[in-house]
Parts: sequence; C-alpha cells; structure tokens
Amino acid sequence: MHEVVLYSSPGCHLCEQAADALRSLQRGRPFTWTEVDIHSDPDLEKRYLLEIPVIEVDGIVVTQAPIEINKVRFALLS
Repeated sequence: MHEVVLYSSPGCHLCEQAADALRSLQRGRPFTWTEVDIHSDPDLEKRYLLEIPVIEVDGIVVTQAPIEINKVRFALLS
C-alpha cells in the first residue's frame, strides 16, 4: 500500500485544501496518509517553509504549492 505524507503548517489554507483533496482521492484508491507539521522539525521547516503544502508519495515529493492532485493520482498508480 502506498504511503502519502502531507507536509503542512497550522492555519495554512492551502494545506487544508490539500488535505481535503487527499481525503477525496482516498475514497477511490487505497493508500495511507499522514500530515506532518513542518514546525515540528527545524530541518523540515527550513526545507519547506515557503513551499507548503508538499505531498510526498512513498518517500518522493510529487507536488508542492500549488498542489497538482493529478500528480499524486499518477504516483499512486505505479
């Protein structure tokens, strides 16, 4: 099963939209996903502060702001 990670920040409206898109996508495809607050790790904060939301599938970043959910959908097909 694919594992998806959404890197986000509290109060980020684009991150909330990305989470909603993942929930919708999950209805049609089996995958697990977790949301990680970039402020929980200084390295993540440094790397993604200006790029959130960022979505990773199986350890590979597939899209960042603005989120292209079709790239996530495609990554989940492989």
